Amino acid sequence: MTFGLKFALWYEDMRRNLERMEAARERISIGKLSGAVGTFSSIPPVIEEKVCKRLGLTPEPVATQVIQRDRHAEYLTTLALIGASVERIAVEIRHLQRTEVLEAEEPFEAGQKGSSAMPHKRNPVGSENLSGLARVLRANALSSLENIALWHERDISHSSVERITIPDSSLLADYMLDRLTTILDGLQVYPERMKQNIAASYGLYNSQRVMLALTEKGLSRESAYAIVQRNAMKSWKKKKEFKNCC
Repeated sequence: MTFGLKFALWYEDMRRNLERMEAARERISIGKLSGAVGTFSSIPPVIEEKVCKRLGLTPEPVATQVIQRDRHAEYLTTLALIGASVERIAVEIRHLQRTEVLEAEEPFEAGQKGSSAMPHKRNPVGSENLSGLARVLRANALSSLENIALWHERDISHSSVERITIPDSSLLADYMLDRLTTILDGLQVYPERMKQNIAASYGLYNSQRVMLALTEKGLSRESAYAIVQRNAMKSWKKKKEFKNCC
């Protein structure tokens, strides 16, 4: 797998997240001034329309005391999905920075401490931080799903939760994206190490191509698989190049 393919996958993740956020923004941009039970008992609908238009909002077609909370849940679950994408990238960077892999590293500035106990270490602290924060976004999204069901369709048990989760998740997602951008901008990539890691498999990554070539010559897939597997195991056991094991 090429390093470019990794970035292409990440790009597609974020493209979908952008589409989700645009949809969620439209769904959450709703206003309501229809009274305590949503029946316009004290003001006419025209007032709601004028106020919402002034604020750049769409009037809620049908409301109770509150705007229905599935709208807010969609917004917070969208933020959680963005956080999951950030975590996916962060976890891969953490793996790539492991000593036995070391194909890429987070930016590391002069004077920065990697480990309080071991001075030689350069820990992926930023990516670890992002992995942890993604859990907070998921937890807040779960709270928003629990806010959808309200007693008699109008209690305000959601209010205390949303006063925390909506601002916190919004700020947190912004922070995570900003920190990820900094990490990717300064990512240190080691192509020579990638070549070393590929070479460590003795060319066994070619096994599928060899198997398919045998089937093209007339062997059944089962026979080709058995032949390639036998020689692949010999290559791995003897630590010899796959192409020289037969």
